[in-house]
Amino acid sequence: MNSFSKGALYVVATPIGNLDDLSRRAMDTLAQADLIAAEDTRHSVRLLDHIGVRVPLVSLHEHNETSRIERIRQALDDGQRVALISDAGTPLISDPGYRLVQALREADYTVIPIPGPSALITALSAAGLPTERFLFEGFLPAKSSGRRQRLSDVVELPVTIVLYESPHRIRQLLEDIEIVFGERHLVVARELTKTFETFLQGTASTLLARMMDDPDQMRGEFVVMMAPAPEKAPADSGQIDGDQLLSSLLEEGVGVKQSASVATRILGGRKSDWYQRAQAIKDGGFCN
Repeated sequence: MNSFSKGALYVVATPIGNLDDLSRRAMDTLAQADLIAAEDTRHSVRLLDHIGVRVPLVSLHEHNETSRIERIRQALDDGQRVALISDAGTPLISDPGYRLVQALREADYTVIPIPGPSALITALSAAGLPTERFLFEGFLPAKSSGRRQRLSDVVELPVTIVLYESPHRIRQLLEDIEIVFGERHLVVARELTKTFETFLQGTASTLLARMMDDPDQMRGEFVVMMAPAPEKAPADSGQIDGDQLLSSLLEEGVGVKQSASVATRILGGRKSDWYQRAQAIKDGGFCN
């Protein structure tokens, strides 16, 4: 492969499920690498066995990435060809590799992308949601309070919001989306490119009900996509309804700022005004 340069790092996208999605260029790159830096070497061995590649492996994950930089730099200085792969998909996209690539770029090493599968793009391409503008938030915080805060930060954006989630927290994520996003349209993709690939669509509450009825729908890795924020309703909604909405949100443990964001989206008006009203209700008063 004449175009395969020595002393370069190759960032190689690998399949997210179906091994046949590995491109010919990616196969050639892995076969001619002198060293492969893999997120989990035990996992990557299965892919390499599938394509008949025997190349030395070194682990590179979130806990040891910084300490591996010098090891990779030395290999490149020795003229070796190093491939970086993650467990699935494109490295650096909610996967390790950013600190390595940043360090090598700053030191003027050659870094070459070998494009291929990405759960983010795969899900968006078949979701039926607007794709001219979207915001990728990756994995949200593990704690509900942190998730709700991040969700409230993006709830009013006129773009498709894309998240990743694990099977262990998909139910909790949807519960938080229901509180912050209300009846917003969602598309949830799971097991992409695998045998049980599924796209579910509806509101967070309907998807929660579907998963509770069929626990198999909570298996696998998830891409969760929310439709862009709708146009705001006129700001002349009734005062009592607004207070009832804020009171309900606060009783559910939603923060003042998040409650104000939800009220603004549903009822219109200024977020600062709703914030003051929510704070007054929380403090036990009433804002006239």
